[in-house]
Amino acid sequence: MRRTPMRKIPMRYLRAVVGLTALAAAPLLAATTSTSDTPHTPHTTQQRTQILKLVAKQTGSEELDLGKKGLSPGDERIISEDLYRDGRKLGDHSVVCTYVHFQPTELQCVGTFALPQGQITGQALLRLPPAPSIDIPVTGGAGAYATARGYVHTVPAGQTVRRLTFHLTVGPQ
Repeated sequence: MRRTPMRKIPMRYLRAVVGLTALAAAPLLAATTSTSDTPHTPHTTQQRTQILKLVAKQTGSEELDLGKKGLSPGDERIISEDLYRDGRKLGDHSVVCTYVHFQPTELQCVGTFALPQGQITGQALLRLPPAPSIDIPVTGGAGAYATARGYVHTVPAGQTVRRLTFHLTVGPQ
């Protein structure tokens, strides 16, 4: 296995990949919260819908050239970011993307967002170059985020910075 030195990866290639980041900060960043009863249960259950906004700033990235020399299926990109709201750090995000196809280039990306109250996970099959904005599905979570579902809308705001808007539902499943 060859490792290349850590370097900044341009946002035009990673804005979709790192879009997973914002999922972690969702409950801390609630801009709008509403409650609704789920009609299919005999007792009252409540769900909270949240629309959240934060900023993700890349703190590191590394590319692993695995298998055949040069870019090939199985090679990986590993990215880390810090999550901010109003200039204050709230959490962090890590994502691992594996190249799975070329022409078009596609990566399978899995990310974990860590906050003091728990973790949120997201996953997506992303095509390069990415679209100007991407919606990344939430796949699960732990702690306060154990029932989180929804998506995060990500838009670049520079080479290593993105604006994120989370659309989450948290509550009983």
